[in-house]
Amino acid sequence: MTDDRGRDRTLVLLRHAKAETPGERILDVDRPLAARGRTAAVAVGTWLDRYGLRPDIVLCSPALRTRQTWAGVADGLGSGSGNSPQGDPADSAPDVRHEPDIYEASPGTLLTLIRSVPAEASTVLLVAHNPGVSLLSGLLDPTRPLGDGLSTAELAVHRTRGAWADLSPGDATLVERSRPR
Repeated sequence: MTDDRGRDRTLVLLRHAKAETPGERILDVDRPLAARGRTAAVAVGTWLDRYGLRPDIVLCSPALRTRQTWAGVADGLGSGSGNSPQGDPADSAPDVRHEPDIYEASPGTLLTLIRSVPAEASTVLLVAHNPGVSLLSGLLDPTRPLGDGLSTAELAVHRTRGAWADLSPGDATLVERSRPR
């Protein structure tokens, strides 16, 4: 077994894309993406692909809008549904985990989920909700708080050299913030 604690790792935090306005007959967890949100999700995937940020693991809330956001991101990455490998083994689809604890999660809960990621994963994408995902970004790099937080379909890219299991507050530098369109 190799010791990879000093290896660079990337954590991409993504707030779900724009969802339909809540209605009387639909639960919050069941809100679908708006047309603008579907387009933005694909743009996020294209941006991630352009910068070589293809996730090994995707941690996704089970809410409909986050699952649809991931589907759009996967399309933008060129990996289709994200459920089966495409072409070259280096281009394998990520392991997608729909984690119930992400919905309405605190930053501490999100951090605990990230700590459970296998050590061999280099890039992790977390598709989540505010305020938890924005607060997590500030927890990981308190020197670069996000102010009003992440907008819909906005991402925060963090880098760390520690193992996922050891990730703690202040351990992951915010290196990029983007809202691809």
